[in-house]
Amino acid sequence: MRLAAAGARAHPVAMTRDLVNAHCAGLPGAEVSDPWGGGHDAWKVGGKLFALVGTVGDGVSVKCADVETAGLLIEMERAVRAPYLHRSWVHVRFGAVPDDEIRERLTTSYRIIRAGLPKRAQAALAPAP
Repeated sequence: MRLAAAGARAHPVAMTRDLVNAHCAGLPGAEVSDPWGGGHDAWKVGGKLFALVGTVGDGVSVKCADVETAGLLIEMERAVRAPYLHRSWVHVRFGAVPDDEIRERLTTSYRIIRAGLPKRAQAALAPAP
């Protein structure tokens, strides 16, 4: 098992694109696509993005409850600002935090996006984890 890059917190690097994809695939109604081409994994629920692994594949971008939460995670060095996305999104680098934290951020992002779907769309999905 490799360690995180110098300067990052030293957590074993186990979380990968494949593990993110496996976790997201287990969320009710989650679908993956590559809307921009070139190897992005864009996970959506009800047609709305909740997780994104870019072509570099060094981490995953997720939605936070609000800009303040995203700012706090960035300030705590748990994440960085997610490029090209709203300020309420952060990019969590693989190996910078424990895998359980990445899984929790993925599930939280999914729940936030799912809660914003129309009630009819929410009702059509299996119960959220």
